[in-house]
Amino acid sequence: MSDRPTLDEISAFLTDLKDACTIGGNSAGLAARKAELLERIADAMPGDQEAADVARTARVAADKARGGE
Repeated sequence: MSDRPTLDEISAFLTDLKDACTIGGNSAGLAARKAELLERIADAMPGDQEAADVARTARVAADKARGGE
């Protein structure tokens, strides 16, 4: 994984999330992006078990949304 997400990356994700909530969009793609961002945040915070747990939960949800239950 790469370094922690930039403010621009998080802002772009939130903008796309807002658009998806108002006009529709690819929820599986958004879930995957969210999981990736949270994994990068957790990687940048070694020892933070809560961040790791949140990232893991997001990845499971993203995989499920993609059809990889």
